[in-house]
Amino acid sequence: MSTSKESVKESSVLPDDHEFIIPKKSIKVPADMNVWMKSEAYFEYLGFILALNDSVQGKALNVDCFQSPAIDNVVGMLNEFDEWITQIPPTEQPQRFGNKSFKIWHEKLQQNGVTELQKVLPEELHRAVPEIVQYLYESFGNPTRIDYGTGHEMAFLMFLCCMFKIGAFKQDDKAAVVVKIFNRYLELVRRLQLTYRMEPAGSHGVWSLDDYQFVPFIWGSSQLIGHPRLEPRHFVEQDIVETFSKQYMFLGCIEFISKVKIGPFAEHSNQLWNVSAVSSWVKVNSGLIKMYRAEVLAKFPVIQHVLFGSLLSIKPACAAPLRKGSLGSTCASTATTT
Repeated sequence: MSTSKESVKESSVLPDDHEFIIPKKSIKVPADMNVWMKSEAYFEYLGFILALNDSVQGKALNVDCFQSPAIDNVVGMLNEFDEWITQIPPTEQPQRFGNKSFKIWHEKLQQNGVTELQKVLPEELHRAVPEIVQYLYESFGNPTRIDYGTGHEMAFLMFLCCMFKIGAFKQDDKAAVVVKIFNRYLELVRRLQLTYRMEPAGSHGVWSLDDYQFVPFIWGSSQLIGHPRLEPRHFVEQDIVETFSKQYMFLGCIEFISKVKIGPFAEHSNQLWNVSAVSSWVKVNSGLIKMYRAEVLAKFPVIQHVLFGSLLSIKPACAAPLRKGSLGSTCASTATTT
């Protein structure tokens, strides 16, 4: 009988005859949300968020962690995407938001995405590219509206989840996927947001956690669990943020917000100000996970844009409990656990 860890590892690598498909939207009307909440994709995705949350607990961004060649390859791909911003400067235009040059940048992404992803993956995994590249196209914002939000962040996370499922990332890569790849992704999308004056997608204004991101607050608070000095009350102090923003994702987010917003922090980021009153990082972390499930994963305006394919399927999941720290919780990953 295999152990839980072994079975999760086995379930993350697909058989040779797996049939990849072009993912598509399946949540058309609010009534479809019940299908999403019971789908394989929902439990796979939530399990992925929790597994990587556990993997970075107490670890700074400069932690020495295992990383397979695919980690460096994806970082290199993101570096290339970043270089395109330099090559495509913003257009001189009267509008404050939505610089039209982002359309050119995104068009280049769609023209080169397949080739860039083939560089990342070994040749035997190239057959997965037509499916997973679709998540990559959705990861950096909408070229029509020139906006970015938690749905685009979710698309990139689904891309990363798919990379585990096809075996490009190994189970031991989990921490590196957060501290190396996801942190590099944050740097890239922040530059996109600033350069092309991207609007927040579906922002709730001062009552939302952040105009653009959510998951770096979850994983970032996990990084700070058990820190000997830093408590939640400290992240509103400017000197603390300046000292630790390069080491902890949560504080990097606070630093970015402070740069792009004016006025008292308690006014422009009321939800985060409230978080600073929570007694421990453990409570902050668990509270943010609950908030993410309620404010992102349960919201039709976000989920209507989610793509479902063979790797993240809309099919109903088995009635198996979600194991904390497991990478996915569908039939395949729970059937042989002990």
